[in-house]
Amino acid sequence: MNTPLESYFDRSRHYFGSGLLGLMVLLTGLLGGCASEPPLSSSIGPHVYRHATKAYNRPYKVHGKTYYPMASAAGYSERGMASWYGSESGNKTAMGTRFRPQGITAAHKTLPLPSKVRVTNLHNGRSIDVVVNDRGPFRKNRLIDLSHGAAKKLGIRGTAEVKVEYISNAD
Repeated sequence: MNTPLESYFDRSRHYFGSGLLGLMVLLTGLLGGCASEPPLSSSIGPHVYRHATKAYNRPYKVHGKTYYPMASAAGYSERGMASWYGSESGNKTAMGTRFRPQGITAAHKTLPLPSKVRVTNLHNGRSIDVVVNDRGPFRKNRLIDLSHGAAKKLGIRGTAEVKVEYISNAD
């Protein structure tokens, strides 16, 4: 003799068939993935993307990965690896300005442009405030790229572990 629950499932299979039920589950899963808002920025908490008027603050794709710049970085603080760049002298930044290697600037994948951040070298305790005016770095396990001038003031040769804290918009 069947229990009431087994009888229910037997009747359900009779009326709907296992194919229809499976199709409904599949469609529910597929439609659930059709969200109108992009995902949160890379594991940094509640900093959500919103539609931006400036092209450099809109989502962009590099090496097949889409990045969503933050609408606001208020409260942003993150630790990670910093590197520096300087051979791109004369190239344009994401904001369209000329990159100056000896300047005190930086590149970040998702901070709103321009932003002012405090970068602290966790090895020696030195800090400097820099303007984030470019996108990058796009190497694995890198949080921020510093101009050669900023890296020099922090005592960074190559890479170093740093703390990056948002201060304000640099407009």
